[in-house]
Amino acid sequence: MRAGWSTLSFIPTLGTMIMGLLAGEWLKGKESNEQKLRGLVVAGVALVLLGLLCQWAGICPIVKRVWTSSYTLYSGGLVMLMLAGFYALLDWKRWRRWAFPLVVVGMNSIAVYVMSWTMASFVGDAIERHFGGAISAIAGPIFQPTLLGFAVVLTFWLILFWMYRRKIFLRI
Repeated sequence: MRAGWSTLSFIPTLGTMIMGLLAGEWLKGKESNEQKLRGLVVAGVALVLLGLLCQWAGICPIVKRVWTSSYTLYSGGLVMLMLAGFYALLDWKRWRRWAFPLVVVGMNSIAVYVMSWTMASFVGDAIERHFGGAISAIAGPIFQPTLLGFAVVLTFWLILFWMYRRKIFLRI
């Protein structure tokens, strides 16, 4: 049975979604590129500091599993800073070639989400069964789970790349 905390965690989750909505609206606005970037950075730093302040002041701890309000602020700020970085590189500086692997995933985000829930253990077990000895020899016992996880992600990416090349996109 799940603990009662999962019942109310939808409220901070809605806060996370609203932050994403506001960031998207901000980027669609009429402000200059410099103003948009500055706004994202200021918002990101403010949210991180606010989340940490809630943690340090004992108001609410930063706990991902429960998705506390301080975690919502803290992680939202970090994501806002990452968005600022991607905005600066991709939309402002036009450095796009390096992001192609991300485009492949983004064009079929629903497919990779479903694959992660339905196929991850199957693919991981198959890789372990066929290449487990080689993975252990390369990575050793400490890094073997990391390399195995990378192999699963690479397998998913190759499937998504196959879909991308054939213009197969799952949409709702």
